[in-house]
Amino acid sequence: MIRKKILITGASSGLGEEMARRFAAQGRDLALCARRVERLESLKDELQAANPAIKVAVRALDVTDHDAVVRVFGELRDELGGLDRIIVNAGLGKGAKIGTGRADANLATARTNFVGALSQCEAALEIFRDQSSGHLVLVSSISADRGLPGKLAAYSASKAGVSALGEALTAELAKSPIVVTTLLPGFIATDMSGAAGDSAKMTATLDVGVGAMVSAIEKEANRAALPGIKWQGIDLALRFLPHTWTSRFV
Repeated sequence: MIRKKILITGASSGLGEEMARRFAAQGRDLALCARRVERLESLKDELQAANPAIKVAVRALDVTDHDAVVRVFGELRDELGGLDRIIVNAGLGKGAKIGTGRADANLATARTNFVGALSQCEAALEIFRDQSSGHLVLVSSISADRGLPGKLAAYSASKAGVSALGEALTAELAKSPIVVTTLLPGFIATDMSGAAGDSAKMTATLDVGVGAMVSAIEKEANRAALPGIKWQGIDLALRFLPHTWTSRFV
């Protein structure tokens, strides 16, 4: 099934911005959300210049404002004449060791990555249940597999919540016309990954990483660790091997 009308949050940079370019090149109509609306307007101009046949709608959105999420998703659905796929991508990578006086960074990450994702799922599934169809995509992280120490503790915990939410919705909606996909990216080159200090040797290019994400989304897999077999193996190791074997990797 071709999902023609796609909403992407966190679309002003990184994975969301590149996914928008990929789907635009495939002729999909796009609804793009982010806090930085000026960057969305620039991206809209770029996408429509390269792909004149598509429609692109943009809105400013802070995903920690639940009422705004519901309102904006509804507005974009109306503007595009429906939504076939919603990609819950907006996220933060801030963090500090817990108890070191930077609770603001950890709480912002938790609110955006998990509570914000839950708000987006509420709004998305209200739309999909009403139209009896849709594809919900949650962008989690390989860090969801294992609690990570230090400054990554709140981030990995927030993404574990996203993965658990995706697993719960996959089970609930398995026999319905609504499909749920949870993506667990490893290290992909973005501004966020650079700031987090991800290993250069383990980091895929944005082209490779987003290519794998779009491929998994189009296949509508329930769960996908990516990009490539390397991250599939790491995913299995972190989930199933004893902590004493894997602790040196986290």
